[in-house]
Amino acid sequence: MRLYTLARTILLEILLQHALAETIRSIFLFKDVLKSNTTALQTSGFNTLIIFGIGILENGDIMYYSNTPGSSDVILASAGAYIGGDELAEKVRSLKTGDRTTVNRLEISMNAQHVGPLMASPGPGSDTPLYRNFEALKAAWSLDGVNNDDESIYDLASTVVFAKMLGEVGYKYTIAPYTNDGFWVAVQTNVNDGLEEPDLLLDRVYLQCYDGGAFNDPLAWQRRLGMNVVPLIWVTNDSKPSQGTTVAQARSRFSGWVGRGELAGGGYWNDYDIEKMRLSYMEYGKVLTDIFA
Repeated sequence: MRLYTLARTILLEILLQHALAETIRSIFLFKDVLKSNTTALQTSGFNTLIIFGIGILENGDIMYYSNTPGSSDVILASAGAYIGGDELAEKVRSLKTGDRTTVNRLEISMNAQHVGPLMASPGPGSDTPLYRNFEALKAAWSLDGVNNDDESIYDLASTVVFAKMLGEVGYKYTIAPYTNDGFWVAVQTNVNDGLEEPDLLLDRVYLQCYDGGAFNDPLAWQRRLGMNVVPLIWVTNDSKPSQGTTVAQARSRFSGWVGRGELAGGGYWNDYDIEKMRLSYMEYGKVLTDIFA
């Protein structure tokens, strides 16, 4: 009887964990956040927003690069202080607040420019400008994670040191690969060395399945990485129309992958094209809520 009771308790705990585990419904924000449709992003079923266009300068300052006509680049943090302005900070924080929002995680996405030299000198210590700048930005924007969209540098040692520094600040670390799976396997292995769920530092993989990654198979990447991934597809756009995906095509692609195996969720690149092409956040979001409830 005791064994039966113990087994039943363990089973219930496992079922509860699965019931509470939330699948990821993400979208990358390419448009200037100050000009984005906050209400649509809050109410279309997305639970993860990744703000694109963040970069590190040579001196460790953090920049928000303008990807929108009429907007300007903004230095967000310098000398350990947030200097990006109250309006921007309030807008970013608002994405996770309010009774109607489904968003519970905010990340910033950046490449690896200047990461290597800064990890070499002055290093990742808590007294360095870069550490303090990321600390200040996290507090100002209420951020949860930093996404690595490195597509050219691929330096393992500095990537791992930087990821662990961000972990010390309090961020989760995510990646957005489209190629070079051997590098990303090594990153995941080293960053998560000695860690287990739910305390992984590198806890999400947003896999590009468009453009250069158009032929990526999420299930194959999962087997290589040893963790579930979030496939990303590109919405209808006029930049590279051949890589665009209608709502119906998005439903077909996500359903096809899920039919072959479990995924961590799904997501899109990007909000700018949804607004530019007069598409529907709600329709794209409904694909994700239907498939990744």
